[in-house]
Amino acid sequence: MVYKIVKKTTKINVSLNVSKHSSSFDARMFGVRHVVVSLLFLATVVSYATRVSMSVTILAMTKENNYGYQVFDWNKTIQDTILSSFFWGYIVLQIPAGVFAGRFGGKMLILVSMIVTGLINLIVPISAVKGDWMAVCGCRIGMGLFQGILYPSLHGLLGQWAPITERSRMGTFVYSGSQLGTVIEMMLAGVLSDSKFGWPSVYYVAGITCILWSVLWIIFGASNPAESKWISKEERKYIESNAGSSNANENKKIPVPWKSILTSLPFWSILLSHCGQSLGFWTLLTEMPSYMDKVLGVNIKSTGYLSALPYVAMYILSFVFSWIAEYLVNNNVTSLSSTRKIFNTIAFWGPAASLLALCYIPAGHLTLAVVMLTITVGLNGAHYVGFLISHIDLSPNFASTLMGITNGCGNIFSIMAPLSVSVVVSDEKSAADWRKVFFISIAFYFLSNLFFILFMSGNVQDWNEPQSKNTIEEGEKKSKKEKTGEHKF
Repeated sequence: MVYKIVKKTTKINVSLNVSKHSSSFDARMFGVRHVVVSLLFLATVVSYATRVSMSVTILAMTKENNYGYQVFDWNKTIQDTILSSFFWGYIVLQIPAGVFAGRFGGKMLILVSMIVTGLINLIVPISAVKGDWMAVCGCRIGMGLFQGILYPSLHGLLGQWAPITERSRMGTFVYSGSQLGTVIEMMLAGVLSDSKFGWPSVYYVAGITCILWSVLWIIFGASNPAESKWISKEERKYIESNAGSSNANENKKIPVPWKSILTSLPFWSILLSHCGQSLGFWTLLTEMPSYMDKVLGVNIKSTGYLSALPYVAMYILSFVFSWIAEYLVNNNVTSLSSTRKIFNTIAFWGPAASLLALCYIPAGHLTLAVVMLTITVGLNGAHYVGFLISHIDLSPNFASTLMGITNGCGNIFSIMAPLSVSVVVSDEKSAADWRKVFFISIAFYFLSNLFFILFMSGNVQDWNEPQSKNTIEEGEKKSKKEKTGEHKF
């Protein structure tokens, strides 16, 4: 009872602070928080571009070209092993990065991630030419290892920099960068690979871009508003009053409630959704160029453009879904929990239905196949306002840790995506074999979202504030003392 009173008092104080600072600060003005969020957006653009480049470039690396660049005799199994090797390293540092970012901030973690990613990209062509496919796998594992610290750090930084009233928009903006990066790379990698610069140029461009981003981040990046040298006092007060999480110093004193997290059904609903999303999304992402090349007979340059089209749809629709979700919640049309479930259902069951239709499109219907793939991936853009932002809903204080757990587990399924194709598809030109691949994704989309609908909650969980037990005990002691004092008089 005492704890509830304490929580209510805290909420009242926060709202008073908001109104106090909002009178002297116009939240509509462009501020440092927008600069930081824009850099985080560019980080997802560049990082995703580097990780998906191989899915297009590997086709050029195994086909004859007109410019004398080396061609590698890699069969389908080797190609799928190279594509999946990124995720072998990617899952290792997810949880440690989440805990570290939650306690000490994410600026340096993101910087290290991007610099190392850039350097590795620069040596991929050398590794391929002077070594063999295992050397390329080593580069991909290293890249995955250091990109594994990116997403938990991003989630932690969003919790510090994004005011509650702007969180849905900022979260969607940052994470939509992954789709823009996919679109750009699928188009650019195809063009560069088919040009006189050849497939090595894809990796050189990616590496240089990572280094340039890192320079900007060193200048303008910060783990939280308190550490930024560019922010005004008014904007800092506005963000801290609306953050919805403890400040950096308080966060360091809060132990991670591992038992409560791992026994929370709402958390498990996010975890399973992340796993289902990873399998379905990465099956399409890594294998779509091969599917178009082998089954639909589209050349590599066209593959880059056509493969990018679904992700253009996903990028655009993610903002549409974000606007609708924000309207529903802010106008009390639906609760936060119901909104998350509605859009997660669009993101999962919509693609499942589209994939089922895609399975039975007659061979040779290229336009119809591309339309169905575009619908499948486009609807999946609703997951940004579905499960992906729900970590912060459950626990603003431990959002980076939760993201580390779910992203780490989810990417085990990302590893399975290309490997499962090599197991299931015996004939790369067989539409029937590819149908089996799609059925696996459909099953995961359906079951993981069903669990999300049943058990997801839009409320901040009790374990978000582990120190609450102490607050209760102190309150009870105080109450007893007060009663004792009353009896004395």
